[in-house]
Amino acid sequence: MPINRPLITDRDFQEAMDKKLPVRVFQDDHLVNSGATVVRFTDSDIIIQSRVSDLTYYSRRDCEFFEVR
Repeated sequence: MPINRPLITDRDFQEAMDKKLPVRVFQDDHLVNSGATVVRFTDSDIIIQSRVSDLTYYSRRDCEFFEVR
């Protein structure tokens, strides 16, 4: 069974990015992305990459992020 850990702080996102851990993204209580990795983050946005040329920007304020182990 996978372990879901919430990503909240910059340190959490940095660890997920460094280890290339898959993440799940929820927006309005709906799963909008799963299995992608964090490639960059700012104070307001998280950039997720699913495939080579597929980058998606998510708002930190509007979404919830979980690391999947």
